[in-house]
Amino acid sequence: MTSVAKRFRNALLLATFAAGLGTPVLAKEASVEVAVDTATTGPVIDKHIFGQFAEHLGTGIYGGVWVGKDSPIPNVRGIRTDVVTALKALKVPNVRWPGGCFADEYHWRDGIGPADKRRVQINTNWGGVPESNAFGTHEFMDFAEQIGSEAYISVNIGSGTAAEASAWIEYMTAEKDTTLAKERAANGHPAPWKVPILGLGNENWGCGGAMSAEHYVEEMKRFANFTRNFNPAQREKDKMKRIAVGWDGNKLDYTEEVMKAWSTHVYSWDIEGVSLHNYTTGGWPPHLPATGFGNDEYAIVINETLKMDSLIAKQSAIMDKYDPEKKLLIAVDEWGAWLSPTPGSNPGFLQQQNSLRDGILAALNLNIFARHADRVKIANIAQMVNVLQAMILTDGSKMVLTPTYHVFKMYVPFQDAQFAPVKFAAGELAVGDRKLPRVDAMAAKDKSGQVWVSLVNVDPDAGTSVTIPGFRTASGEVLTAPKVDSVNTFAAPSVVAPKAISGKPSGSGVTIALPPRSVTVVKVSK
Repeated sequence: MTSVAKRFRNALLLATFAAGLGTPVLAKEASVEVAVDTATTGPVIDKHIFGQFAEHLGTGIYGGVWVGKDSPIPNVRGIRTDVVTALKALKVPNVRWPGGCFADEYHWRDGIGPADKRRVQINTNWGGVPESNAFGTHEFMDFAEQIGSEAYISVNIGSGTAAEASAWIEYMTAEKDTTLAKERAANGHPAPWKVPILGLGNENWGCGGAMSAEHYVEEMKRFANFTRNFNPAQREKDKMKRIAVGWDGNKLDYTEEVMKAWSTHVYSWDIEGVSLHNYTTGGWPPHLPATGFGNDEYAIVINETLKMDSLIAKQSAIMDKYDPEKKLLIAVDEWGAWLSPTPGSNPGFLQQQNSLRDGILAALNLNIFARHADRVKIANIAQMVNVLQAMILTDGSKMVLTPTYHVFKMYVPFQDAQFAPVKFAAGELAVGDRKLPRVDAMAAKDKSGQVWVSLVNVDPDAGTSVTIPGFRTASGEVLTAPKVDSVNTFAAPSVVAPKAISGKPSGSGVTIALPPRSVTVVKVSK
C-alpha cells in the first residue's frame, strides 16, 4: 500500500469513528486463542444460577405477570400467556418471591382466600401505590408451575414473626392432616407444594430492619429453627435450602457473623447458604442513562460489573475460614444493572430500558458465576419483567423480549453442565481512562458430552477473531447490534436479536469471527 493510500485509509477510519457510523470495514481484527481443557473435571454449573426475581414492584407483577382472569389479554387463571410462553423457553430454574424489600413487609395471609376479602395496602417501598394482594401464594405457585420453575420463597424477618413464617411454610408444604393444609385445600390446592429454597429475610442490614449483624444472626437462628418444611417429598432428599443474609453492599460483617454462628450451630437450626447482593449502578444513587449513552458510559458499566468476581472471592474467603469443605453455597440472589428510571415513569417503579450493553453485562456475570461454580449455586437477576434489568417488557397487551432475555436463552445449554477450564489472553481495551478486558470466555460440557463455549467481545468498535484449538466445527448464535445502546422496542422488537454463527477449520482448530460488542455461544466438535 502506498503512503498516500495509507493516509487515505487512516483518514477514512478517523472520519468513520468521528461520525459514529460503527465499526470501519477496514479495521484490523485482533486474534485470540481460547484453549478449552475438556480433560479436567470441573464443578457443575448449577442450573439455579440462571434464576429469576419477581418482586411486588412497579409493573413487575401487576401488568407484567398478573392481568386478572377477566382481562382481555390472553391469560390462564389471570397469568398472561405470552409472558409464560417466553419464560418457558428460558427453562427458568427458580423464581425468588415476594421480594426484595417488599418481602420484609409481606404478610402472607393478606394474599390468600377470596379476592374481595384480601387486604389492600400501600406499597411503602416502591412508589407508594396501592397493593391489592391479588397476586398471593396460590397465584405465585401457579405461575411457577406454568413456567416450569421452582419456588424461592423469602420470609419476613423484618416486620414479621417466626410463628408467621412457620405457619406460611406449613400452609404451603403440609399434607392433608393439619388445619393449615385443610385451609390450603379449601382455597383450591389440596396437594402440598414444594419449597426448594427459603430466604431467611432480605437485606436486614437495610430495608429489612436496619439490624446489626449480631442481632440479625439471633433472629435468623430462630427462623431457621422454626420454619420447617413438611412436604414428604422433601424430608429425606431434595431438602429445602435455607439462605441467610450475607454481603451488605459495603462490608462483610453479616457474612462473618453468620458463618461464625453456623460453625458452632446446635442441632436445632441449620442453613445451607449465604446471600450476596450487588448491583451495577455506576455510583449511588443510580444515575447512568439506560439509553442514548456512548462508549464512556458503556465502559463505566462494564468495568463496575466485572468487580462481581472480587466480591464473590471476598465472600468465599470468609466462608472458607469456617467452611473449608464448601458445604454452604453462595446465592447471588440480587444482581444486575440498576440505571436511571425511564423518563416520565414513577421513579419508585425502577423501570428502565434494556440495551445490548445489558446483554453483555449479563453474559459477563454468568461467566463469573460459572468460574465460581464450586461455591455459587444460586443467582437471581433483578428482575424478571418490567423492573431493572428485565427479561421482558410489557405495555398493556404488548410484549417485547430484551437483549438480556436473549443471553439467558443462549446460555440454556450451560444449565447443569460441567465447567471446563479455559485459557486465553483477554487483551486490554482502553476506553477513556478505563481499561477493560477485550474478550471473555467460558466453557462447559453438558450431560451428553457436548462442549459449549461462550465468547464475549467487550470491544464496542472492533471485531475479534477467536481460534479454539482441538476442535474443527463450531456453530451457534451471536447477539450483537448496530450500537452498544441499541434496544428492542414494541415498534422494533428485533433490533437486538440472536443470529446464526459458525466457525471455519483453521490449522489445528476452528476459528470464529466475532463482531464488535457481541455475545456468542457455540457448540464445538472435533
